[in-house]
Amino acid sequence: MRRKIPSNAALIAFEAAARHGSFARAADELSLTEGAISRQIGRLEAFLGVTLFERIGNRVRVLPHGERYAAQVREILDRLHRDSQYLMGQPSGSASLDIATIPTFAMRWLIPRLSRFRQKHPNITVHLTERLEPFVLAGSGFDAAIHFEHAAWTGMRTYSLLHEVLIPVCHPALLKESKGGTAALDTLPRLHRRQNPDAWQHYSQDTGIALTSPAIGARYDLHAMLIEAAVAGLGVALVPRFYVEAELAQGRLVAPWPDGKSISKTFCLVLPEPIGLSGEPVQAFAQWLLGEAMSGSGREQPCPI
Repeated sequence: MRRKIPSNAALIAFEAAARHGSFARAADELSLTEGAISRQIGRLEAFLGVTLFERIGNRVRVLPHGERYAAQVREILDRLHRDSQYLMGQPSGSASLDIATIPTFAMRWLIPRLSRFRQKHPNITVHLTERLEPFVLAGSGFDAAIHFEHAAWTGMRTYSLLHEVLIPVCHPALLKESKGGTAALDTLPRLHRRQNPDAWQHYSQDTGIALTSPAIGARYDLHAMLIEAAVAGLGVALVPRFYVEAELAQGRLVAPWPDGKSISKTFCLVLPEPIGLSGEPVQAFAQWLLGEAMSGSGREQPCPI
């Protein structure tokens, strides 16, 4: 079926005019005349059967529904520009993947391993974009997502990667200042992840280590922030072990307390269709990623494929 969509020229003119709130400024940006901008927007309004701008003398004001439409058009144009740039930058015979992922997982686990994927598949470029919340993968422009298992992924194919095991870590100098042993955990400042405010309480229940006022302490949005705060000696952070393997090996952090027994979340690979039905680049990345997860890291528990 033939798609009924406006012309690119009309959409570009409309987006610029809505963003600037001015036909004249849109014309300057696009190297057109103000009359050309006005004609393009008039054609768009005729095509849609909707007035997008209120015209008062020589002035214009985008209407509320026009602002909403402009935001949608801007997102589509930005994605088209980005995808076109990707293709223009691709060598002949190469491929690229767009992966949405949680930022700390990308920085702490995925990116340090990507060189191994590049060695196996030098013709595939992996682009990473931050996504903190689940989303509809189909039509998003992403080939896959790496995220937590969540009911929002229902209808998509998910492949478990790693179970999260939380451990308390701190700078070694901070530990030396305390009494030592498990009792020290109650005397040291504790750091919290804002999205998981009950983590320390659950840890106390899991391990039997008594914690006075487990909710007290500074809060941070990301595990990456918690780790940096712990390295800076600001307190004890409760973080996934596989995020801090390097710091533990280097002695920048210590973890003298037991691991938490509860599995807070599970990381998974999300695809719009089964691996076997995906394109070759997606298959290559998925199989490599599952292999990396199965190889394990530290004491994390890799999920079965």
